[in-house]
Amino acid sequence: MSRKSKIIITLGPATESAEMIGKLIDAGTNVFRLNMSHAKHEWAAEMSKRVRSESDKRDAHVAVLFDLTGPSIRTGDLEKPYNLLEGDTVEFRKVGTAATVPLSTTVNYDGLMGDVTVGNTLVVENGAMLMRIDLVETDRILCLVKTPGTMGSRRHINLPGVRLNLPALTEKDHLDLSLAVECGADYIAGSFVRDSAHVHELRAAMEALEGEAQIVAKVEDQEAIRNIDSIINAADVIMIARGDLGTEVEFEELPILQRRIVKRCHELGTRVIVATQLLESMITNPTPTRAEVTDVMNAAYEEADCLMLSGETSVGRYPERCVEALVRISSRIERSGGHGFGQNVLLRDERQKTARAAVTLADSLPDARIVVLTRRGVLANHVAMLRPRTAGFYAFTPTERVCRQLSLTRGVRAFKLAFASNIEETIKRVTELLRREDLVRAGTPIVIVSDILSDHFAANSILLHHA
Repeated sequence: MSRKSKIIITLGPATESAEMIGKLIDAGTNVFRLNMSHAKHEWAAEMSKRVRSESDKRDAHVAVLFDLTGPSIRTGDLEKPYNLLEGDTVEFRKVGTAATVPLSTTVNYDGLMGDVTVGNTLVVENGAMLMRIDLVETDRILCLVKTPGTMGSRRHINLPGVRLNLPALTEKDHLDLSLAVECGADYIAGSFVRDSAHVHELRAAMEALEGEAQIVAKVEDQEAIRNIDSIINAADVIMIARGDLGTEVEFEELPILQRRIVKRCHELGTRVIVATQLLESMITNPTPTRAEVTDVMNAAYEEADCLMLSGETSVGRYPERCVEALVRISSRIERSGGHGFGQNVLLRDERQKTARAAVTLADSLPDARIVVLTRRGVLANHVAMLRPRTAGFYAFTPTERVCRQLSLTRGVRAFKLAFASNIEETIKRVTELLRREDLVRAGTPIVIVSDILSDHFAANSILLHHA
């Protein structure tokens, strides 16, 4: 696999057929995302089955990510959309209360009135409309429209800089979480994570259901930015969700925050996804804009683990071309090198220091490969975080789930392999498999690093072997 950046695509009406899922796997998709903000349970369960089926046909380790809705604030249902003009007054009120102005809608969060103050900015639908809060009462707020636009039903509301007392998980999230565990989700994403306690709460709820998914924390507001280190340490993966985050901060700050978060994820050893509007114009156009090409290139140059598509593949006209574009752009910039954040990883334990030694050795040997023997995937993630220069980085594990959970990790290709009782036989099986796949030749140096115990191989050990 010459491409190191991994790809997540969001399933939707444009990509729900088994045939299209298969094509997207063939094009280079590593993870399929199910957005539970829009998905019905029956549909999500069926999509999980189709992904597993199409992956099995190709002997590919492709993961499924359930993205929970989270405690988002949304407007109520309208008989018809409101065409709002600058200067209009819009009312947002608690469910069950009567309207006092013509342009009125409910909100799904009763605590809103207690969290906001006069003068706060209210943003509708990721920046489509800006409003100023002019009046706050116990059961409603009145807002002055600052930018015109159309507001329909169930539109998303942001309140930049406002501390909202929302729960980490809603009743809907708990129902969706139960489905995710039932479907054997590989990753579960928590939306609007604001501190490490939210990550711990999601993980505890998932484990109480006997789930084994890894936790993705979506960074979407200013409070998450303030608590970024604790969130990074608590989560398995960080997602820089630039849609909501872009409405929470000044737009010129967003690329700086993206780079800062990616860099900090490298330092603290947590995988990171760059998401939202990477190829937004390709929802309707067959080729990306030059600005989008540069945006994707920048994320790949920062050596983010994964690039994610949303509307481009869920409802877009050209889902295959979108994946092909990500593959082409990321593969090209990877040949030119990356930002080098992997040099800044903070080595905090013996396993991480062993990973550093293995990468240093492999990078010093011409045409070397790195092989990680791991039962849970932890050591493979540590090696990946150091961003080895070799294109041949392989993880071997006896567990299919671990193979799938490594599908989001930059640069590594996972193989399912039963470990023998002695290390010599395991190395023999590894070498034979790599030869069958035409990934090594006779004499190719292979740096083998392991965190498993065997009769002749201590945990956290390195061995130089030649194919």
